[in-house]
Amino acid sequence: MDAQPQIERRGVWASVHPYLEKESLAAFFLGISSGFPFAMLAATLTTRLAQDGIEKSTITTFTLAFFVYNLKFLWAWIVDGVNLPLIGRLGQRVSWMVVIGLLVMAATVNLALANPATDIAGTALAAVLLGVAGASFDIVIDAYRIETLKPYQLGVGSGMSQYGWRIGAALAGSLALVLAARFDWHFAYAACSVFALPAMITALLLGEPQRHQVFNERRALGEVWASITGPFAEFFKRKGALLVLLFILVHKIGDTLANLTFRLLFDDLGFSNDEIALYDIGVGFWALIVGVFVGGVIYSRLGLKRSVLIALVLMAVSNLSFALLAAAGHSNIGMASAIGFENFASGYGGVVVVAYFSALCDLRFTAAQYALISAGASIVGRFLTGTTAGALIEAMGYANFYLLTTLVALPGIVLFWWMMRSGLVDDAMGTAGEVGEGDARD
Repeated sequence: MDAQPQIERRGVWASVHPYLEKESLAAFFLGISSGFPFAMLAATLTTRLAQDGIEKSTITTFTLAFFVYNLKFLWAWIVDGVNLPLIGRLGQRVSWMVVIGLLVMAATVNLALANPATDIAGTALAAVLLGVAGASFDIVIDAYRIETLKPYQLGVGSGMSQYGWRIGAALAGSLALVLAARFDWHFAYAACSVFALPAMITALLLGEPQRHQVFNERRALGEVWASITGPFAEFFKRKGALLVLLFILVHKIGDTLANLTFRLLFDDLGFSNDEIALYDIGVGFWALIVGVFVGGVIYSRLGLKRSVLIALVLMAVSNLSFALLAAAGHSNIGMASAIGFENFASGYGGVVVVAYFSALCDLRFTAAQYALISAGASIVGRFLTGTTAGALIEAMGYANFYLLTTLVALPGIVLFWWMMRSGLVDDAMGTAGEVGEGDARD
């Protein structure tokens, strides 16, 4: 009589246990530190500038501080190809984590000391410096995460990293607001610099990732050049590399097109700010949290290829749900359903697609290749879609626009399906996705 409950308990434990493994917990704390610089530059800085009486046109120019995140691949090779003196004895990844973590803390304090009311140019420079430091922190954090996780943990680890990122961003943003209200913005920003510590402490406690591979032992001029070109040369030598690159560039165009316009749709359908806050932020947040968890579980159960294909389909269907909302008009149930499905699909897809991109990396060039892949997945979509969404909506209306974004997502689905059937997903895999000795699930 007790056999079935015992099987169910084992099934639940099998689903939860990967989230409690030390590598997954490490990914969570790495995510906390990765999320906070972005939070300091996003809504938090916008609020600070607005409260200091800065004009809206000036505030919007501060978005340039985010652009450096899309350029991080230009210097990511340094984290792979340069050994730090003295502190480098801790290991290449650990030493870079500590050094860049300290730079992030210094850049946060530097922005804390800036005074937008009297020196807006100095504040802008401080914001850009924090953007550079935060993007550099992401480079080493992503490399450390990928090399610490075993192949079977990439899905769960990506989910834990997303949890950490969102919690770190939310906590840092909230703490800054609370402290600014009770003290001032200078103190608030300086205090939030401590959010860099979780990643640094994690690296010091776990030590150098076991799967980290050193590309060059020495650092002569020619070998430094090889560190710069090596990540690109290695990737394009793989079978099907151009198709994989094409997939990276196109897989999210439909989703990006749709995401740019949700708030416009809500406004034109007459939703109030309270309704948007309740459904878009409230329901959406918890749906995303559930999606991240389910993504980790499905990745562990079905493997990389099938879980990624499901993610692509879900992201396409989520666009279709907004076409239905646009056709239905002002509907709280419709909005909650569309937002819930969109965020669930986004959370699920974020886990498994990030896991796939992580698995594409060669362990000798983890930092440089992941920075390049993540930049390609975002910067191209933003460039192609950011200037066209509004014109398309005006020309065809919301419902037809979201039907179009659903159709635009189909090439990515078909391409990945064909890559699965032809074996190119496996052929183009990097060493980060290969199961080696000691990498299999215990």
